Amino acid sequence: MSGAGMHETAVRTLRWTGTTLELLDQRKLPDAVCYVTCRRAAEVAAAIRDMVVRGAPAIGCAAAFGMALEARAGGDLERAAGVLAASRPTAVNLFWALARMRSLQDPDAAVAEALAIEAEDVAANQAIGAHGAGLIPAGARIMTHCNAGALATAGHGTALGVVRSAHAAGKRISVIANETRPYLQGARLTAWELLEEGIPVTLIADVAAGHLMSRGEVDLVLVGADRIAANGDVANKVGTYTLAVLAQRHGLPFYVAAPRSTFDLALADGASIPIEERAAEEITGFRDLRWAPQGIAVRNPAFDVTPAQLVSAIVCELGVIEHPDPVRIAALLG
Repeated sequence: MSGAGMHETAVRTLRWTGTTLELLDQRKLPDAVCYVTCRRAAEVAAAIRDMVVRGAPAIGCAAAFGMALEARAGGDLERAAGVLAASRPTAVNLFWALARMRSLQDPDAAVAEALAIEAEDVAANQAIGAHGAGLIPAGARIMTHCNAGALATAGHGTALGVVRSAHAAGKRISVIANETRPYLQGARLTAWELLEEGIPVTLIADVAAGHLMSRGEVDLVLVGADRIAANGDVANKVGTYTLAVLAQRHGLPFYVAAPRSTFDLALADGASIPIEERAAEEITGFRDLRWAPQGIAVRNPAFDVTPAQLVSAIVCELGVIEHPDPVRIAALLG
């Protein structure tokens, strides 16, 4: 079992028991804290697809443990990898983790590798926080979108990891959390995380972002990422591109925080990033409430792509890439 000291938050996204993987059911937050138990790769894939677990780094960690479960059960690892790969197409961390796991048929080796992936994610996030905190001025009012915190990772978080590190450094920062339609990850998850840790946070409707920027009430925008192309184009939760355009219009820095595993150097630019389209029900209502008329046509892209030209800097565990382009990215990532 992973060590308790490795994680900084009271509620953990993933819990490996030695025989099962327990995933915090993020569909139930903030109303209830409960876990879904997975015993085979197909159950982990279903949990990823159904948003029990979400956030690119957390999805990668969950998939690694899914493969370890399959190895323990003596299952077909190639088949398991295929099922997990089909669960969500945009987050490249999923495929990166599967590439590390798919040849490990020995159960002990598979579990050891999954635990290593989990530990590496926490360490990477802490390094991202340390590098990113240097970009945050004292008293900064930080706008963020979706959830890139401990809930989206194995611990500490990417964008919220930077927030945590800046807060711990005494910078007196505060956060403006966009609600993040349609799944409300900002309202349900980011707001909950920050309140739990005593970090000042204000929730706004997505459509209020430009208004607050125009009134001088935002100092910078800080988001996570699900995939970053070789040229620095960034795929993140839909609505991120809009924030980047607004930030440029108002002369605000737009920062992206993500681990090295989120970079997909095989893709020249963001045009090749697959964009997941999710169920219409996420747009027409929420949980048991429906507000749209029956029969209405729906588009529900889960992500959009922000061009590198709108990104002030990308922060990863290796350092900060200012004004990202293929040369700067390759120089840092090697």
